[in-house]
Amino acid sequence: MLVRLMYASRATAAPTDGDLAAILKASREHNPAEGITGLLCFTDGVFVQVLEGGRDAVNARYKRIVEDPRHRDVILLGYEEIAERGFAGWTMGQVNLHRLNPALLLKYSETGRLDPYAMSGAAMAALFKEMCASGAIAVS
Repeated sequence: MLVRLMYASRATAAPTDGDLAAILKASREHNPAEGITGLLCFTDGVFVQVLEGGRDAVNARYKRIVEDPRHRDVILLGYEEIAERGFAGWTMGQVNLHRLNPALLLKYSETGRLDPYAMSGAAMAALFKEMCASGAIAVS
């Protein structure tokens, strides 16, 4: 059974560009074996991630994230059974906020800042779908 999980968390320490690159590299290396795909966004000290895959694999990954000392204030924004993946093309894509039209953020949030703690899970999911459609995803 496939599921999609979306969460947000705050970084306990500001990750460098190298730290983020290492996280993405590790995800891209390990996710295929676990059947996990998804997207990662990091801005202003906040992570937002969508994970898709088998229920057991996604649940286990989320548990590791919740227990990871690099994350605090972890909140579940959405969890659902899905018939097909929305992010099947990426073992772990990265949202490139520099390529994002600021008006898109205003469409779903109170301000032009990405703040998942002030948005509904449905709004975050819709925003991620539009980010994909607008080409705001980097995969390298």
